[in-house]
Amino acid sequence: MKFKRSFGETVKQLREERNLTLREVAEHLQIDTSMLSKIEKNNRKASKQLIERIAFFFNVADKDLKITFLSDKIAYDVMGEEDFAHEVLKVAEKKVKYLISQKTS
Repeated sequence: MKFKRSFGETVKQLREERNLTLREVAEHLQIDTSMLSKIEKNNRKASKQLIERIAFFFNVADKDLKITFLSDKIAYDVMGEEDFAHEVLKVAEKKVKYLISQKTS
């Protein structure tokens, strides 16, 4: 299940689809309600461990949630460079492949 929305919007959608309150989900995740609210509004970032707990709680692949989280991060980083954002992403993809090949060498 791939998510097209932001990470926060995705978490909120998962919660609302199950008719759960912020308080109910926050209690289960062992975080403050205000923190969950900030995450849903994209005002606070979730840790890797919290992303895994969210995925487990909502029974979705943690890989998909991590991809959503990381893609938000990258999108926000290049958003200010609208004239060449696509080029940056293409170069970044090549760099990732290069860096991975260097690690395995």
